[in-house]
Amino acid sequence: MKNNLNLQHCRESAQFITKRIEGTPKIGIILGSGLGGLVDDIEGKSIIPYSEIPHFPVSTVEGHMGELIYGFLKGSPVMAMAGRFHFYEGYDMAAVVFPIQVMKLLGVEKLIITNAAGGLNPNFEVGDLMLIEDIISRFPDNPLRGSNEEEFGPRFPDMSEPFDQKWIEQTFSKGEELGIILKRGTYLGVTGPVLETRAEIGFFRLIGGDAVGMSTVPEVIAANHIGLKVLGISVITNESIPKVAKEFTHEEVVDVAQRSGKKLVALVKEILN
Repeated sequence: MKNNLNLQHCRESAQFITKRIEGTPKIGIILGSGLGGLVDDIEGKSIIPYSEIPHFPVSTVEGHMGELIYGFLKGSPVMAMAGRFHFYEGYDMAAVVFPIQVMKLLGVEKLIITNAAGGLNPNFEVGDLMLIEDIISRFPDNPLRGSNEEEFGPRFPDMSEPFDQKWIEQTFSKGEELGIILKRGTYLGVTGPVLETRAEIGFFRLIGGDAVGMSTVPEVIAANHIGLKVLGISVITNESIPKVAKEFTHEEVVDVAQRSGKKLVALVKEILN
């Protein structure tokens, strides 16, 4: 039987990273396509390329720097992933969620997951920020498939509230204080790398999706398994609504994410504690 989690590899990666940083990260941040601007605001940075970390995958997607950054945001010790790993890149689920499990061993207790997503909800506009309240998985695999490591979490973790409700409300309030309008909704995860057909867009909306993307869902599952508090934020980079859907490219997605990044950076800096 395949075991998706290699605990020894996690420990070896964590030991390597510990030697390269001074301190203990308490908050992990995953930066999606075009959202790496937050890195500029991290103080006292220690930057570790993924390629140097034992057992780490290497990001291959445009807009993902492929670096692990430790430092401080408004005094809070954070570990940021500038670039994530996707199922569509050819990685299995074990590789996709591996960095989150390593973060747990490093001391991370809370995780902020960001992504660039297509808007399914007709009330969403390009550039909106959506607080993710729930997820729908359209992936053919699950990161917890295989034998379970009880040291990390239970065989059957509860996913009735995958995101921390108190943190969501705090973030919504901070958004109001900053003048940032936040939407709320359900993120639907697909494998990619193809963009959705019109029929798929209609189906995804019908089953409850407000935004669609090719990441996040496996990471949320893994984070809940190991007991991290999770907050998810999507940047709506295009409108995937059947009546208005048009052709768009990954480059356009990255461009919108970068332009909306200032709002995201301002928000994240206020919700770390």
